[in-house]
Amino acid sequence: MAPVLRLGAALLAASLLFAGCEGAAEPKEQAGRDGIPLSETGGARSEAAPKQPAPPAPPEPPPPVEATLVAVGDVMMHTPQLPGAYDEQTGAYDFSGFFAPLSDVFAGADWAVANLETPIAGDERGFRGYPMFNAPVALANALAGAGFDVVSTANNHSLDQGFAGLVHTLTTLREHGVAPVGTAESEEASQTLTTITRDGIRNTFLSYTYGTNGIPIPKDKPFAVNLIDDAKIESDIARAKAAGADIVTVSLHFGNEYQREPNDEQKRIARLAIQAGADLVLGHHPHVVQPYERYRVVGPDGAERDGVIMYSLGNFISNQFGGYKEYGALLKVTFRKTYRADGTAVTTVTELDAIPTWVHKYVSGGKSRYRVLSLDDVASKTDDPLLTPRTLAQLVDMHAEMNRHLDKLAVGVGEGVPAGGQPQ
Repeated sequence: MAPVLRLGAALLAASLLFAGCEGAAEPKEQAGRDGIPLSETGGARSEAAPKQPAPPAPPEPPPPVEATLVAVGDVMMHTPQLPGAYDEQTGAYDFSGFFAPLSDVFAGADWAVANLETPIAGDERGFRGYPMFNAPVALANALAGAGFDVVSTANNHSLDQGFAGLVHTLTTLREHGVAPVGTAESEEASQTLTTITRDGIRNTFLSYTYGTNGIPIPKDKPFAVNLIDDAKIESDIARAKAAGADIVTVSLHFGNEYQREPNDEQKRIARLAIQAGADLVLGHHPHVVQPYERYRVVGPDGAERDGVIMYSLGNFISNQFGGYKEYGALLKVTFRKTYRADGTAVTTVTELDAIPTWVHKYVSGGKSRYRVLSLDDVASKTDDPLLTPRTLAQLVDMHAEMNRHLDKLAVGVGEGVPAGGQPQ
C-alpha cells in the first residue's frame, strides 16, 4: 500500500503546485455591468470611435482669365475733316476711313476707349469745328463700327452745344451701342456706374474734366458734367469697388495744351486716383503725347499694387499738325483675374504697351482725307501707294523718338513704399 500512497501524495502535490502557479498570474479584468471592461482604476474604458470619412477637398478655384483694354486719345472733328468724308451721291458722311487701319485692334479688344472731344448734337444744328464743335451723327456710327465700347464725354467741349446738345450726344451714342461716361442728363444717370464685364472681369469707367471752356454748367443741373474734384473721385472709386468692380478706369481731362510733359497737378491728381483704388488713368487734353507711368502704391493691408497712368494719349484724329500734334498713342493693357481658394480674386496688369500713332492727311479725288496709322507698322508699309519713301523714312525715325518719349517715366513709386521698394 505504501507505493499507492506515495503516488496519491505526488498527485496531490502536483495539483497544489499547478493551482499556485495559476494564482500567481496577472488578474483578469472584470466586466462592468454593461459588459464593458473595467480599467485598473475601476473606470469604464472608452470604445474606439468609428472612423469618420475625410472631409471633401475644397473645389479647385477657376483658372485665371484675361481681358485687354485699348485706349486712344482725342477724337476731334475740325471742319477740314468734313468734305473728304462726304459722299455727294448719297448725301451722307462716312468717317470709317479714320479708323479703318486700326479697326482690327479695336474690334479685337475687350474694351476699346476714346475721348470724344466734340458734341454730336444733331445734324439739324449744322456742323461746326473749333471753338464750338458739333459733329455729324455719322461719327457715332463710325465709332461703333470700329469697335469702340466707351467714350469719355467729360471735357472742355462738353457744353459747346449747350445742355440740349449734351443730352442729344448721350442719346445718339447709346443708340449706336457706345457707352458715354462723364456727362449725364439727370441726377440719377450721373450716379449710375458704367460697368462692362468681359470674360468675368468687371471694369467700371469714370471720367472728369478740369472745366468747360468757361461755359457755365447750368445751376439747376450740376450733374451734367463731372468736374475734377478730389473727394468726388475718391468717393466714386470707392463706390465702384464696393459694387464689385475688378478694375476701375478713370479718364481725366487735364494738363496744359501742347505741353509734352505732365505738370505737378496732373501727377498729383492721377496718383491720387491710383491711391484711391483706380487701376488705370487715361489722360487727355494736351493734344500731344505725354509719357505713361506704372505707379506702385501700398494698400492699408500692406499689399503692393500697381496702377497705370497715361498722362496724355494725345490726338487720335484731328486736323492739328506740327509740334507733335499729329502723333498720338494707343495704350494696350492686359488684365489678369486670378481666383483664390477662399473664393476671392485679385486682378493685376500682366501686359502693357504704348504704341505711337500718326494722322495721315492725304489728297484723293481732289479732297483731303484722313486715316490713322500705327507707327509700329510703318516698316511693313513699303508697298503703300500713299506713303513715299521719304515719308516712310521720317516715320521710322519718329517711331523711335516717340517710343523713347513714351517710356521716359515708365515706373514711379507711390506713398508708403519702403526704401528700396522701387519696382522693377
